[in-house]
Amino acid sequence: MKLDSLKKLYLEELRDLYSAETQLVKALPKMAKGASSAELKQAFESHLEQTKEHVERLNEIFDRLDERPSGKTCKAMEDLIEEGSEMLEEEGEESVIDAGLIGAAQRVEHYEIAAYGTVRTFANLLGEDDAADLLQQPLDEEGETDKELSELAEGIVNEEALTEDRKEKEVATASSRGR
Repeated sequence: MKLDSLKKLYLEELRDLYSAETQLVKALPKMAKGASSAELKQAFESHLEQTKEHVERLNEIFDRLDERPSGKTCKAMEDLIEEGSEMLEEEGEESVIDAGLIGAAQRVEHYEIAAYGTVRTFANLLGEDDAADLLQQPLDEEGETDKELSELAEGIVNEEALTEDRKEKEVATASSRGR
Protein backbone atom coordinates (compact mmCIF):
# COMPACT_ATOMS: atom_id res chain seq x y z
CA MET A 1 0.00 0.00 0.00
CA LYS A 2 1.24 3.45 -0.88
CA LEU A 3 1.09 5.70 2.17
CA ASP A 4 0.10 8.93 0.49
CA SER A 5 -2.45 10.18 3.01
CA LEU A 6 -2.93 10.36 6.76
CA LYS A 7 -6.08 8.25 6.36
CA LYS A 8 -4.06 5.40 4.81
CA LEU A 9 -1.45 5.66 7.55
CA TYR A 10 -4.24 5.66 10.15
CA LEU A 11 -5.67 2.45 8.68
CA GLU A 12 -2.24 0.79 8.61
CA GLU A 13 -1.60 1.78 12.23
CA LEU A 14 -5.03 0.46 13.23
CA ARG A 15 -4.26 -2.84 11.50
CA ASP A 16 -0.92 -3.03 13.27
CA LEU A 17 -2.65 -2.43 16.59
CA TYR A 18 -5.31 -5.03 15.79
CA SER A 19 -2.56 -7.55 15.07
CA ALA A 20 -0.82 -6.63 18.32
CA GLU A 21 -3.98 -7.09 20.37
CA THR A 22 -4.93 -10.41 18.75
CA GLN A 23 -1.42 -11.71 19.40
CA LEU A 24 -1.79 -10.70 23.05
CA VAL A 25 -5.08 -12.57 23.35
CA LYS A 26 -3.10 -15.72 22.56
CA ALA A 27 -0.06 -14.88 24.71
CA LEU A 28 -1.65 -13.71 27.96
CA PRO A 29 -3.04 -17.11 29.02
CA LYS A 30 0.49 -18.53 28.75
CA MET A 31 1.86 -15.69 30.86
CA ALA A 32 -0.86 -16.22 33.46
CA LYS A 33 -0.12 -19.94 33.57
CA GLY A 34 3.61 -19.31 33.95
CA ALA A 35 3.31 -16.76 36.76
CA SER A 36 3.75 -18.09 40.28
CA SER A 37 2.33 -15.09 42.15
CA ALA A 38 -1.45 -15.31 42.53
CA GLU A 39 -1.65 -11.54 42.13
CA LEU A 40 0.35 -11.62 38.90
CA LYS A 41 -1.78 -14.48 37.52
CA GLN A 42 -4.87 -12.41 38.28
CA ALA A 43 -3.36 -9.32 36.64
CA PHE A 44 -2.64 -11.28 33.44
CA GLU A 45 -6.13 -12.83 33.45
CA SER A 46 -7.76 -9.42 33.95
CA HIS A 47 -5.67 -7.94 31.17
CA LEU A 48 -6.73 -10.78 28.88
CA GLU A 49 -10.40 -9.85 29.34
CA GLN A 50 -9.54 -6.20 28.77
CA THR A 51 -7.55 -7.07 25.63
CA LYS A 52 -10.53 -8.96 24.22
CA GLU A 53 -12.59 -5.78 24.69
CA HIS A 54 -9.87 -3.80 22.88
CA VAL A 55 -10.16 -6.15 19.91
CA GLU A 56 -13.94 -5.63 19.90
CA ARG A 57 -13.50 -1.84 19.90
CA LEU A 58 -11.02 -2.05 17.04
CA ASN A 59 -13.48 -4.24 15.11
CA GLU A 60 -16.15 -1.62 15.69
CA ILE A 61 -13.87 1.08 14.27
CA PHE A 62 -13.08 -1.04 11.21
CA ASP A 63 -16.80 -1.72 10.69
CA ARG A 64 -17.55 2.02 10.78
CA LEU A 65 -14.77 2.65 8.27
CA ASP A 66 -15.99 -0.27 6.11
CA GLU A 67 -12.46 -1.72 6.21
CA ARG A 68 -10.94 -5.08 7.11
CA PRO A 69 -8.76 -5.28 10.24
CA SER A 70 -6.52 -8.02 8.88
CA GLY A 71 -3.62 -7.86 6.51
CA LYS A 72 -0.81 -6.61 8.72
CA THR A 73 1.37 -8.38 11.28
CA CYS A 74 2.73 -6.38 14.17
CA LYS A 75 6.38 -7.43 14.22
CA ALA A 76 7.11 -5.39 17.34
CA MET A 77 4.49 -7.29 19.32
CA GLU A 78 5.81 -10.60 17.99
CA ASP A 79 9.23 -9.69 19.39
CA LEU A 80 7.86 -8.43 22.71
CA ILE A 81 5.83 -11.61 23.15
CA GLU A 82 8.90 -13.67 22.28
CA GLU A 83 10.79 -11.94 25.10
CA GLY A 84 8.02 -12.89 27.52
CA SER A 85 8.05 -16.46 26.21
CA GLU A 86 11.78 -16.68 26.78
CA MET A 87 11.23 -15.61 30.39
CA LEU A 88 8.69 -18.43 30.79
CA GLU A 89 11.31 -20.94 29.64
CA GLU A 90 13.92 -19.80 32.17
CA GLU A 91 14.74 -21.92 35.18
CA GLY A 92 15.19 -20.29 38.54
CA GLU A 93 13.42 -18.81 41.51
CA GLU A 94 9.73 -18.24 40.90
CA SER A 95 9.74 -14.71 42.28
CA VAL A 96 12.65 -13.75 40.02
CA ILE A 97 10.84 -15.19 36.98
CA ASP A 98 7.72 -13.24 38.01
CA ALA A 99 9.77 -10.04 38.19
CA GLY A 100 11.00 -10.75 34.67
CA LEU A 101 7.45 -11.41 33.46
CA ILE A 102 6.33 -8.06 34.85
CA GLY A 103 9.18 -6.35 32.99
CA ALA A 104 8.17 -8.08 29.75
CA ALA A 105 4.51 -7.18 30.31
CA GLN A 106 5.35 -3.54 30.96
CA ARG A 107 7.29 -3.33 27.70
CA VAL A 108 4.13 -4.58 25.98
CA GLU A 109 2.03 -1.99 27.81
CA HIS A 110 4.36 0.82 26.81
CA TYR A 111 4.16 -0.26 23.17
CA GLU A 112 0.37 -0.31 23.35
CA ILE A 113 0.24 3.10 25.01
CA ALA A 114 2.34 4.56 22.20
CA ALA A 115 0.26 2.81 19.52
CA TYR A 116 -3.11 3.84 20.95
CA GLY A 117 -1.91 7.41 21.47
CA THR A 118 -0.82 7.59 17.84
CA VAL A 119 -4.05 6.24 16.33
CA ARG A 120 -6.21 8.31 18.67
CA THR A 121 -4.36 11.45 17.53
CA PHE A 122 -4.80 10.46 13.88
CA ALA A 123 -8.53 9.83 14.47
CA ASN A 124 -8.88 13.29 16.00
CA LEU A 125 -7.06 14.92 13.09
CA LEU A 126 -9.23 13.06 10.57
CA GLY A 127 -12.45 14.10 12.32
CA GLU A 128 -13.16 10.52 13.41
CA ASP A 129 -14.45 11.67 16.80
CA ASP A 130 -16.30 8.45 17.67
CA ALA A 131 -13.21 6.41 16.85
CA ALA A 132 -11.04 8.78 18.89
CA ASP A 133 -13.35 8.23 21.87
CA LEU A 134 -13.20 4.45 21.38
CA LEU A 135 -9.39 4.60 21.17
CA GLN A 136 -9.07 6.75 24.29
CA GLN A 137 -10.66 4.02 26.40
CA PRO A 138 -7.97 1.37 25.81
CA LEU A 139 -5.29 4.06 26.02
CA ASP A 140 -6.50 4.86 29.53
CA GLU A 141 -6.81 1.16 30.40
CA GLU A 142 -3.28 0.38 29.18
CA GLY A 143 -1.96 3.17 31.39
CA GLU A 144 -3.85 1.74 34.36
CA THR A 145 -2.53 -1.76 33.66
CA ASP A 146 1.02 -0.42 33.52
CA LYS A 147 0.47 1.32 36.86
CA GLU A 148 -0.97 -1.86 38.40
CA LEU A 149 2.01 -3.89 37.18
CA SER A 150 4.37 -1.32 38.72
CA GLU A 151 2.52 -1.50 42.03
CA LEU A 152 2.60 -5.30 41.95
CA ALA A 153 6.32 -5.28 41.18
CA GLU A 154 7.20 -2.67 43.78
CA GLY A 155 4.84 -3.93 46.47
CA ILE A 156 5.28 -7.69 46.24
CA VAL A 157 7.23 -9.39 43.47
CA ASN A 158 10.48 -7.44 43.38
CA GLU A 159 10.83 -7.66 47.16
CA GLU A 160 10.34 -11.43 47.00
CA ALA A 161 12.96 -11.66 44.25
CA LEU A 162 15.35 -9.56 46.35
CA THR A 163 14.80 -11.93 49.27
CA GLU A 164 16.12 -14.72 47.03
CA ASP A 165 19.29 -12.66 46.44
CA ARG A 166 19.71 -12.22 50.20
CA LYS A 167 19.26 -15.95 50.82
CA GLU A 168 21.84 -16.73 48.14
CA LYS A 169 24.28 -14.26 49.68
CA GLU A 170 23.78 -15.75 53.15
CA VAL A 171 24.44 -19.26 51.84
CA ALA A 172 27.58 -18.08 50.03
CA THR A 173 28.84 -16.29 53.15
CA ALA A 174 28.13 -19.31 55.37
CA SER A 175 29.91 -21.70 53.03
CA SER A 176 32.95 -19.41 52.71
CA ARG A 177 33.23 -19.33 56.53
CA GLY A 178 33.08 -23.10 56.67
CA ARG A 179 36.20 -23.54 54.54
